[in-house]
Amino acid sequence: MAEESHAETGGLFESLKNLSVSLVGIVQTRLELLSVDIAEERVHQTTLIVLALLALFCFGVGVVLLSILIVVAFWESYRLAALGGLAGIFLATGAGVVWFALHKIRTKPKLFQASLAELAKDRQHLKAR
Repeated sequence: MAEESHAETGGLFESLKNLSVSLVGIVQTRLELLSVDIAEERVHQTTLIVLALLALFCFGVGVVLLSILIVVAFWESYRLAALGGLAGIFLATGAGVVWFALHKIRTKPKLFQASLAELAKDRQHLKAR
């Protein structure tokens, strides 16, 4: 009779096997989530770099052409004022862009945030058992 109940439950080795299968499944799921996080971050960073370079090129060409236009327009009477004003505008804009970039760096969400949250849930779930 003891052998029948032992055979029905599967025994210690069956429990260990089920536990190991569950743990491997959890680890596999978390690694897949981690790889998705890395891929998303890589795509996001590449897109931002390409867009930033394109924007910088377009703004750079536009600023140079606008500066030349303003200096030529005021060449006879206010050329120094025009050059000084444009230099001040460019310096103020550059300082604003640097401030905005630093703000974006400081407020960036934590890398692997979703993976870490899922691992914390797993740990709490396993502790509850």
